[in-house]
Amino acid sequence: QVQLVESGGGLVQAGGSLRLSCAASGRTFSAYAMGWFRQAPGKEREFVAAISWNGSTYANSVKGRFTIARDNAKNTVYLQMNSLKPEDTAVYYCAARSDGTIVGTLSGYKYWGQGTQVTVSS
Repeated sequence: QVQLVESGGGLVQAGGSLRLSCAASGRTFSAYAMGWFRQAPGKEREFVAAISWNGSTYANSVKGRFTIARDNAKNTVYLQMNSLKPEDTAVYYCAARSDGTIVGTLSGYKYWGQGTQVTVSS
């Protein structure tokens, strides 16, 4: 069982930055693929970024603005968000997958955090 706790959300003006963190329990964190998803009001949850031991991938909508990183010593994955836009407003969720391969689908992740709200004002 893996527990995930997100933090770092908040209110920021367009063009600003935020860094989200996701702290994970468990002894095998380094073997997990980790993902970030988001869900805006009235919309489906969508893939943002994912990272494994050998790489990372991003949704086209955030490529060049967001960076995913992990610190295995701290059992933590991060999402650095720069040049934020109002359309980035959403609840951001951290997810974990015991198979260390990167996938961009919700169904590929077994463990989920509770989410953290990010609001970008224009």
